[in-house]
Amino acid sequence: MHIEEYYRKCLSGEIIVGKELLIQLERLIEDIQNPDILIDLEASEKRIKFIETECKHYEAPFAGKKFQLELFQKAFIEAIFAIKIYDDDLKRYVRKYQDVLFLVGRKNGKTPLVAAIGLAEWFCGEWGKKILCASNDYEQADLMFQAINAMREESRKIEKCTRKNIKGIFFGNPKYPRLTGKFSSHNKGNIRRLSAKTGAKEGRNISIGAVDEVFEMKDESLVMPIRQALSTQDEPLYFELTTEGFADDGYLDHRLSDARKVLSGELHRPRFLVWLYTQDSEAEVWQNENSWHKSNPGVGVIKKWSFLRQMVEEAKTSSGTRAFVLAKDFNIKQNSSSAWLQEGEFTNTETFSPERFKGLYYIGALDYAETTDLCNARAMFFDKSTGLRYSLTMYFIPEIKADAILHDDKALNPENKDYRGWEKDGLVTICPGGEVDAEFVVKWFYGLYKQYGMKPFKIGYDNWHANDFKRLVKEYFGEEVLERVGMDMNSLSNPMRTVETDLKSKKLIYNNNPIDRWCLKNTSFKTDNIGRIMPVKHHGQSKNRIDGTLGFIIAYAAFGRYKSEYLSISP
Repeated sequence: MHIEEYYRKCLSGEIIVGKELLIQLERLIEDIQNPDILIDLEASEKRIKFIETECKHYEAPFAGKKFQLELFQKAFIEAIFAIKIYDDDLKRYVRKYQDVLFLVGRKNGKTPLVAAIGLAEWFCGEWGKKILCASNDYEQADLMFQAINAMREESRKIEKCTRKNIKGIFFGNPKYPRLTGKFSSHNKGNIRRLSAKTGAKEGRNISIGAVDEVFEMKDESLVMPIRQALSTQDEPLYFELTTEGFADDGYLDHRLSDARKVLSGELHRPRFLVWLYTQDSEAEVWQNENSWHKSNPGVGVIKKWSFLRQMVEEAKTSSGTRAFVLAKDFNIKQNSSSAWLQEGEFTNTETFSPERFKGLYYIGALDYAETTDLCNARAMFFDKSTGLRYSLTMYFIPEIKADAILHDDKALNPENKDYRGWEKDGLVTICPGGEVDAEFVVKWFYGLYKQYGMKPFKIGYDNWHANDFKRLVKEYFGEEVLERVGMDMNSLSNPMRTVETDLKSKKLIYNNNPIDRWCLKNTSFKTDNIGRIMPVKHHGQSKNRIDGTLGFIIAYAAFGRYKSEYLSISP
């Protein structure tokens, strides 16, 4: 059996796997040795043979080549289709495992594998099988659906007796209208796709449900209708395939918690196949390259060693890349509570005099807040000869917040900071009343011009509550200096990475400003499924102000858009 061979090689160390998968393999060996369980190798080998003879890869560098299953893939298929238990209600043997969680590092072929299994079962299983490919969004759900369709099109035999339209894939071919039997239009089985955003998810009746990339899901609103749609089947099959993710307290967190309780024996769910490719620790990722097999069973065959090594090297120097690589390549959960930078990485005691940049153009930035948040205005000078970046900044706070500490008002000043003290040091401007007045902010920029002859080349700004600011900037400097920067990953990811690099290399000099240091210390980051990042407050707590960090990032974003033009007028 493939399971026995796989387990034997894992025990000997010939194949390296993590403890969690080894526990599941031990459970499967117990199943095989259990006299009350039927081992139906004919069923599993039929699917394996179908995949290896009828399915072809559809993407480079394997496009057009036959789907040759690796041992871990054969063992996975065998666990699903060969192990059967007797059902007293049906009076026959049925598949034991009907609920499958497949967690594996990205680019190890999980979507093509489950797509091939779905296509194989559609042909090798009973008549009328309906398969549903689902995910958090339509594009991701379509990946599996298109994988199935590409394999269908690559096989002359399959293509001859099936058809595809906008609704899905169906049996029967209009070219052969007289064809009868299982592989004709008399078979009402089909393959469709569904996203979490699709309405009317209830009321379906399916045989196989496959949900891709469940790490993105905040709750079970997509998966529960699919699982309910399987309830009428004698032998339903439900797949969840995914990498780790970043959502705090998301659906996958709860699912993995249950899965690990099943492996530890705390939870009894005999129909749940828990197939987890995970590391045993984060330390081994950095210390032992061979351990990468634990979360990447396809490395060296499906996934390139060179790619993985490159990503690990990048992760050593970039917080955002590190979080993405640990989650996506090594299935180590990341969340927004991780600090963006360690204190030693952003500490820089170097100072400079504003006189140094007298009469020069700068890139401005504004992270605006009308009420209880800090407001940060910043002027950045980018020295093209040395590669150094210099920051002048001013923070703004409403009077009601600045004086809250005098009354021990933790609602208005949960951070417990002495803004009046910072005002005396020339670091904060306190605005009368309960709001930050945009006129104070623009007058600070204008003060740089009056005192030092400094002129804004561009001022990047967050559009939130910025109407007065924009109007005043137009009056003082002209509309052309305004540059809107969206508060999204598309706008902030690259500049945030560049700020990180410059801080670590001590190229970003911010005059040892204590409020800048405080904001940098408070900054965490969140990551999306393609590795982009954006800043968030550490632990999500409102008292952890990050406005200064956003000031840096907005300035870098504006600089990145006009780098050539700005440097052309710089000395």
